[in-house]
Amino acid sequence: MADKNENMYKKKNAVSRDNRPRFPKRAVITGGMPYGNKTLHFGHVGGVFVFADVYARFLRDRIGKDNVIFVSGTDCYGSPIAEGYRKASEQGFEGTIRDYVQRNHDAQKKTLEDYDISLDLFGASGLGETARWHNKVSDAFIRKLYEMGHLKKISTAQFYDEKAQMFLNGRQVVGKCPVQGCQSEKGYADECDLGHQYNPVNLIDPKSTITGETPVMKDVVNWYFKLPDYNALLKEMVADMEKQDNVRPVVTKTIKEFLETPVIYIMNDFMDVYKELAPQMAEHQLIEEPKKTSFTIAFKELSERDEACRLLNERHVRFREGKTLVPFRLTGNIEWGVPAPELEDEKGLTVWVWPESLWAPISFTIAYLASKGRDTEEWRKFWCDSEAKVYQFIGQDNIYFYGIAEPAMWMAFQNEELDKMSPSETGEHLTMPVLVANHHILFLDKKASSSGSVKPPMAAELLDYYTAEQLRMHWLGLGLGMRSVSFQPKPLNPAAKEEDSDPVTKEGFLLSNVFNRVVRTCFYDVQKYYDGVMPLGSVSEDIMAESEKAVLEYERFMYKTEFHQVTYVLDSYIRKASKYMAKAKNEADKSDDDSARRQYLIDTFHMIKTAAVLLHPLAPRGTEMIREYMELDESLWSWDNIFSTLADILGTDGHKLKFLEPKVDFFTRHPSQFKSE
Repeated sequence: MADKNENMYKKKNAVSRDNRPRFPKRAVITGGMPYGNKTLHFGHVGGVFVFADVYARFLRDRIGKDNVIFVSGTDCYGSPIAEGYRKASEQGFEGTIRDYVQRNHDAQKKTLEDYDISLDLFGASGLGETARWHNKVSDAFIRKLYEMGHLKKISTAQFYDEKAQMFLNGRQVVGKCPVQGCQSEKGYADECDLGHQYNPVNLIDPKSTITGETPVMKDVVNWYFKLPDYNALLKEMVADMEKQDNVRPVVTKTIKEFLETPVIYIMNDFMDVYKELAPQMAEHQLIEEPKKTSFTIAFKELSERDEACRLLNERHVRFREGKTLVPFRLTGNIEWGVPAPELEDEKGLTVWVWPESLWAPISFTIAYLASKGRDTEEWRKFWCDSEAKVYQFIGQDNIYFYGIAEPAMWMAFQNEELDKMSPSETGEHLTMPVLVANHHILFLDKKASSSGSVKPPMAAELLDYYTAEQLRMHWLGLGLGMRSVSFQPKPLNPAAKEEDSDPVTKEGFLLSNVFNRVVRTCFYDVQKYYDGVMPLGSVSEDIMAESEKAVLEYERFMYKTEFHQVTYVLDSYIRKASKYMAKAKNEADKSDDDSARRQYLIDTFHMIKTAAVLLHPLAPRGTEMIREYMELDESLWSWDNIFSTLADILGTDGHKLKFLEPKVDFFTRHPSQFKSE
């Protein structure tokens, strides 16, 4: 039976040209937007942007570069930026808040370029042309939600610092998250840094970051999206996602956690007080578990739970709220923000940073099209067409926003046409994105955060010790799609010993040592024996079969965004190429057989060509150099030619390679990694 099951598994997972995955005709790739109050730390690049870039580069090769748009940008607004600007000004920064954001945006953009992140547009929600489009899209988005009846005006208590005489938003308040089981280091005004939403009044031990005082609560009016109304539809959506093999378990698991009924967890010590208050509460279920220090009460409606929380607060009962859907706030009163439309005479509001960051990639797509002189209405072909897909690369902490709030708002438009955001109207609807969420990338076994106790190294700093390709290859191989993994660079690890190897360089050495040697050896032999003219001919059957297998496995893992598996496929294939070359070259050199030498070069160059195409999204600098020295145009990267031999591509003999000087490397180590003589 075991053998039968194993054979069935192999058959199901066997790769062939008959069961290849289908890719969209057009695609948008988005990377999470970094806040405009900081430069990029290693988690921004190594946890999100490298993965987004690899997939964007792969899809450009796979479906054509004109059919792919890769966008992201600086998140310019919100209390983190306002608070960062306030602190910077206290420390001597001269300039406006816009100048402050511009400085950080420029630094972020440079870092991404240094890591070869190939964004078509890295915009900024509050700067330049992207801001103009973003303001327009934000206004249209909120107005349409309002016109369709999906918004409601809610008066809520907001934190107010009496000493500073100002309302406090977001990270201007810090306390302990009230959501049961939350391990967040920071709870802010109405969400913690792990994405849990809660009523501000329930934040535990709140303090103003402005004065350090305990703030009071004052009522304010804001617009909210009716997110709880979409519970049933979101359950249908997540059930469908669980059937898809390119959606990671962390995405569906996290979404489902927020679709539970509204509950309250109360310490057992307060059972008597609860029993006294229970008759005043709406109908609910009491759940007692013998070995737990708390009991649970579950309600049918969020409003019923909120009223119960009010009663419990009045009696100073210790309790925590469970995860559930709550109305999603769209507006606030922070001055530095996207202007909100004036609805029902509510003036002076700005858009809360999280919702506007969800549709910002649409704004950036339109801004990119405009910058290229293309019809801005083309954005619909990428965001609304059934033959297109949007792939959003995020960290797991942001699944609530991108996996719940965003698709629910997208669903809200399905009954009527989306309002005009650009010159003409097509009547198509926004399609559901594919979320590619990574687990946390730790630093020396601890979760690093610029607002936490463990400070992460800046991405730019790492380039003092490693090349961009070394870091890209390492991060891709960590398996962040499956679990949280620690990043342990030896130069920044105080516990590392001099004799220890550096775990960060392992994947990069495959290229700088193994693949480099394969490519250089073939080039030098062509120059030595054939005056630089590459031999062409039929590739051996076993080499063709091995190459096709690698291509199909790679393609399947790319479709499933299993990047660590992609690196395994490449590692295996490149090492096989090296092993074949060493043996075949040795035999040809021993016998001095020209036909054997030509065949080894024909075969190995086919493996070089195949490996270069597969490596192109991961290690663009080195592979572009290979293409340059092979004197081939960019059609080499097209998957239209993925199974073709060089003889198929070039057609005739006489193709001369660019001369390769001695000791020229296609893939290099960082200078700091060479021991001084």
